[in-house]
Amino acid sequence: MTPEERRERHILVVDDDDRLRKLIKEFLSRAGFRVTAASDAAGADRLFGALDFDLMVLDVMMPGEDGYAFTKRLRAKGGESGRTPILMLTARDQTADRIEGLSSGVDDYLGKPFEPQELLLRIEAILRRSAARPVGPKALMLGRCTFEAERGELTCDGEAVRLTEAEVTLLRRLARSAHEPVDRLELARDTADATGRAVDVQVTRLRRKIEPDPKNPRYLQTVRGVGYRLAPD
Repeated sequence: MTPEERRERHILVVDDDDRLRKLIKEFLSRAGFRVTAASDAAGADRLFGALDFDLMVLDVMMPGEDGYAFTKRLRAKGGESGRTPILMLTARDQTADRIEGLSSGVDDYLGKPFEPQELLLRIEAILRRSAARPVGPKALMLGRCTFEAERGELTCDGEAVRLTEAEVTLLRRLARSAHEPVDRLELARDTADATGRAVDVQVTRLRRKIEPDPKNPRYLQTVRGVGYRLAPD
């Protein structure tokens, strides 16, 4: 990203470790971002009520409401704040913890300790994905649902359905190759888990939102030995 692009992006850092929170804020500020910080979920709530953010860097282990619970609540809230991309930080860098974080709705996952440069690169990758405009059909009919790819909006039975930024990115990629299988590991390049397990989690979540019968998907199909295919009407 250019310095001008960074100056236009506002990042919220939420971590109860005073030293780490200050270091992250200073590093990202020196990189050119606008940065605001909070020590816990309650503080983040207050900031979301007054400001708009392009991304949140969120610690898992915090006093009171932890990062997983806060993410789930924020996603369920919907609206612009509910769509805010989230990069989760945690010392619990185990596969089960990454899957739990992704299931709660985070967009990427970085284990502690980490190199500041990796943090910066991951933030920029998330921001590029969230700003990307899709190439392909503007609206896809998925039975009772419609996906507006350009706006990243899903409606079912006329009602808006909340999507995380990671889910929007996945649907957009599949929409560009509608009716054609897309390799699972190719899809995984835009996630925190290159093995593809993060993609599987997102597909499961999307099927619950789109499919009349998620266990027998009609629109978001598995292609054995390859990956997934979006099959709009």
